[in-house]
Amino acid sequence: QVQLVESGGGLVQAGGSLRLSCSASGIIFSIYSMAWFRQAPGNQRELVAVIRSDSSRTANTADSVKGRFTISRDNGKKMVYLQMNSLKPEDTAVYYCAADLSFSKIVAGDPFKWGQGTQVTVSS
Repeated sequence: QVQLVESGGGLVQAGGSLRLSCSASGIIFSIYSMAWFRQAPGNQRELVAVIRSDSSRTANTADSVKGRFTISRDNGKKMVYLQMNSLKPEDTAVYYCAADLSFSKIVAGDPFKWGQGTQVTVSS
């Protein structure tokens, strides 16, 4: 059974930091591209950052997070992370982990597997 389980969300003040983690099971993690998406109330789900299986290409897709958010992975631990710094109230959303063998499918918002999401709330 394939599972992606996010953790690390919570309430933080503006300017603070959080590190989200996503643990994968049931897949050969090292060959999957991984990504973080987010969805705020009333908004569509948007791609935040994506990383290839070998970490050769990392894209912080949302312009609003460039220079503040960093995606990374540990293939040995089957984990993907999202380090979020200088958080803003507009970063408030449910953050989802996603996996797919195809980098382009993830970028297109159509991954093979979604996690259940973790809430991030940034207070002003």
